[in-house]
Amino acid sequence: MTDLLRDALERLFASQASPAQVRAIEDGGDAGPLWAAIEEGGFGHALVPESADGAGLALADVFPTLMAAGAQALPVPLGLTMLARALLAEAGEDVPEGAITIATDPDAAWRCAGLPYARTASWALLACPDGFALAPMGDVAPDAGQDRLSGDVAFAKPARRVANPTDLRAMAASVLAAQMAGALVRVFEDTIRFANERVQFGKPIGKFQAIQQQLSVMAEQVFAARMAAELAFSGPGLRPDPLRAAIAKARAGEAAVRACATAHAVHGAMGITEEFDLQLLTRRLHGWRLGYGADGYWHARVGQAALAETSGGTLDFIRTRLMY
Repeated sequence: MTDLLRDALERLFASQASPAQVRAIEDGGDAGPLWAAIEEGGFGHALVPESADGAGLALADVFPTLMAAGAQALPVPLGLTMLARALLAEAGEDVPEGAITIATDPDAAWRCAGLPYARTASWALLACPDGFALAPMGDVAPDAGQDRLSGDVAFAKPARRVANPTDLRAMAASVLAAQMAGALVRVFEDTIRFANERVQFGKPIGKFQAIQQQLSVMAEQVFAARMAAELAFSGPGLRPDPLRAAIAKARAGEAAVRACATAHAVHGAMGITEEFDLQLLTRRLHGWRLGYGADGYWHARVGQAALAETSGGTLDFIRTRLMY
């Protein structure tokens, strides 16, 4: 089932989310046709229970799908919509049509700065002290950061809140970690391909020892991030373990910094140009790295959990809290 879902989504991406189409949406183009194709395929309801007309999949089942979305630099919040719809269905609430982003930092006036996917979402699931609330997207002021799809939003006060205590930040961060894992693998594969095709001094640059060493370190970073993200999605239920989510987001952020730097170094000046597709992924990786808390925030959460552990040492903490 997992492979079928990923393969179907990759076919959809090939026709509806090419690099040219992603650029057009980033530049203010209409994301409606892409989202309509996603809705027609039922991907947004993947985590919704069958009793609520969803696919009833588990977190582990959608991990390859989120990696595929990340590898495509998908400009709509598919993974966040999956989680938001599942939470709403779980609470017995109506599930709206349209893409849903997740806002974890609304202030007292229901404003949120730098909201991921603000420009392509129709709704936002807002974190509240005792649960969450659904609000339609208001006017969006574009964010000048790495991710051109984020923005600052002022919401109307939600009419209804759902009392369902949920760590929305950890859930949203786990989605970005999975997408970052997919984007990192794609960047690594593209960099390997370029190194094997680019010829200098009569041979591919991938044959030079210095380049091989950089690619080896990059491989370690990329696959460590993938393993951490997959671990966050390996548990039962709808909600990823918050500690695993913290580790996944922190590790993906660390890997993004080093892998993006190596990819651009190997590609040279060509790699940083607007016309070259590499920047679609590396810009998005830097934007996702900051979304829902940067590396330092998640490292602090892991450290606090480790310090709060009163029995055993670090090894026992890893064994009992991170492994099933």
